[in-house]
Amino acid sequence: MPTPEGSELTFVINGPIARADLPGLYRRVCGLLEASGAAVAFCEVQRVNSDAVTVDALARLQLAARRRRCQVRLRGASEELLELVAFMGLGAVLPD
Repeated sequence: MPTPEGSELTFVINGPIARADLPGLYRRVCGLLEASGAAVAFCEVQRVNSDAVTVDALARLQLAARRRRCQVRLRGASEELLELVAFMGLGAVLPD
């Protein structure tokens, strides 16, 4: 459940995330971003797998956020996930 805090929003993504989940996840998060008008969206990722599908999902969410003048910041990311994000060249795009 999202918790708007002024210009911030926090939401949780649970895993594992399958490629088939991406469109629905994208739609749900876009709806949250639109409704909140937040400048920063904190994405709790403690329960996701560290794999390419997760990184793809997070990159898509960041793109959606930027289109709404918002930034997604990761919370609770494992070292393994952060290393994969960096390896894929997205460290600057998906900050923690």
